[in-house]
Amino acid sequence: MSYKLLLNPKYPDFKKHLQNIKNIFNISNESIHKARNELKIVELGGIKCVVKSFKVPHFINRIAYTFLRDGKAKKSYLNALKLTNLHINTPEPIGIIEFFDMGLLSESYFISVYEPYDFTIREVFHHKVENTEQILKEFAHFSYALHKKGVWHVDYSLGNILITKQEDNYRFSLVDINRMEFKTIEGYEGLKNFNKFWAKDKNDLVIIAKEYAKLASLKEEESVKTIMDEAKKLEDKINLKRKIKSISKP
Repeated sequence: MSYKLLLNPKYPDFKKHLQNIKNIFNISNESIHKARNELKIVELGGIKCVVKSFKVPHFINRIAYTFLRDGKAKKSYLNALKLTNLHINTPEPIGIIEFFDMGLLSESYFISVYEPYDFTIREVFHHKVENTEQILKEFAHFSYALHKKGVWHVDYSLGNILITKQEDNYRFSLVDINRMEFKTIEGYEGLKNFNKFWAKDKNDLVIIAKEYAKLASLKEEESVKTIMDEAKKLEDKINLKRKIKSISKP
């Protein structure tokens, strides 16, 4: 089995860790997320890191990721570098390694420095933290700054924004960044980037929309309508999935 790796020049001694990442990952029992992909916390070279193991793609995508486009680990690494260059917070990338079986991409891993945080934006929307309104307004500022820099996080959702309480404000950081677009974002389009936000209290989205409207010099009423329309589409989609699931049960 062959491999390809990319390594952040800041971490030249990590090559040996990447080459042995399968064993390191398998013996670690500190898993912090497991779904299609799995994330584990491991210590490498005295540094606390997060290793993301990407699920082996199905056959067609193995061909595509080998010959036609970058794989998810490589996209994560390259996007992290772009965000860092744009002064947008994301865990510092260390490197990636991709393993190839019979010439096609198989397993792949993305390694970054572990970034401590206090909570995610999910806890804010679930009203499990204090200063909800302040955080939502600051989140609107963070989101607008992203869009002004031409950053569109395709998976901009409740679990992918880490938040750290500072003295008088909050620090936001992006994770799960393999799917991103870098383009011009103008007007009300930016409000459509909240299309994966499930809000129990719809007023949370209204707070974001109004604050974003101020920053972007948009009409408040139209901004609220735009963000609420996206929320309705998400709600309808989730309810449809639930309905289909209930019907398909024996």
